Amino acid sequence: MEIFEAMVNKEHDQLVFWSDVSIGYRGIIAIHDTTLGPALGGTRFWNYTSETEAITDVLRLARGMTYKAAITGLALGGGKSVIIGDNHTTDREAIFRAHGRAIESLGGRYITAEDVGTSVDDMEYVRKETQWVTGLRGRSGDPSPITAFGVYQGVKACARFRYGHETLEGRHVVVQGLGHVGYHVCKHLAEEGARLSVADIEDDRVRKAATDFDATAVAPDDVYGIDADIFSPCALGAVINDDTLEALKVDIVAGSANNQLAETRHGKELHEKGIVYAPDYVINAGGICSVYGELEGWTAEQSMEKARGIYECLLEVFGLALAEDIPTSRAADNMARLHIAEARRVRDV
Repeated sequence: MEIFEAMVNKEHDQLVFWSDVSIGYRGIIAIHDTTLGPALGGTRFWNYTSETEAITDVLRLARGMTYKAAITGLALGGGKSVIIGDNHTTDREAIFRAHGRAIESLGGRYITAEDVGTSVDDMEYVRKETQWVTGLRGRSGDPSPITAFGVYQGVKACARFRYGHETLEGRHVVVQGLGHVGYHVCKHLAEEGARLSVADIEDDRVRKAATDFDATAVAPDDVYGIDADIFSPCALGAVINDDTLEALKVDIVAGSANNQLAETRHGKELHEKGIVYAPDYVINAGGICSVYGELEGWTAEQSMEKARGIYECLLEVFGLALAEDIPTSRAADNMARLHIAEARRVRDV
């Protein structure tokens, strides 16, 4: 992999590798852009199949965080970090304290929080080594509930755009991924009367969601071919690809997963198929609203209200896409870049 070429292609500022052989820690921190403020993005703990896969993931995630903060109107840049390894390990303190030292070395250019495979407890270990961490216990804590609330608002915005009204009662929604965010998304949808089909690689999560929400359990490999109204990917990325696009039988794709499009062109292909796509970094911005609120001293209600704004933000994206006959993914990118360019212009005056 040509690392500098990968960074230049997506305009990344910095890529940091940190290792502690004695405890088996291998971490990568990516900073995409700090025009609007310090780079903020969670730490993902994942058993990547290769270093190239980890680098590709962290670069894509960091760029998404820049655009997420920009389009949501937050004074933050974009960054992300990944730890390569088994996130089921119980020996976590040494790993996350090493990660905290890596973050501290950046002097505040990057602020972390929890993400896939990490928890509030892990962030408390990070805090023992650096102040540049948020989403802490007794403060904003787990951002998942606010992320899920923002996704729910985004799904309603999609319904309004596609069907002419926002109600989800009776709508068939397929939810892929029942972790902290996916479970709470199901809760919101069920409370409004949506009919749910659910899937996860963890059987116990599926059983719980099926029981709690009267949902239909679906095998993980079967989620893409279900005839439904809405597909809500709430697991990992690249789920919209050449194979799944052929199988999809829905009107809307709207979920919390990052990097849902395997390639940029898949946004165009969703557009051509007439499927409304909620750009992932817009609809899942509730989490960043939560941790930013902690940095700014917001109340939980203020953070929730900011996440509620995802509804109007998505309608603005859809309006631009419709007016210019472009994919919603491209419309969101254009809006985010415009915010960053304007901030850079003001800064450089």
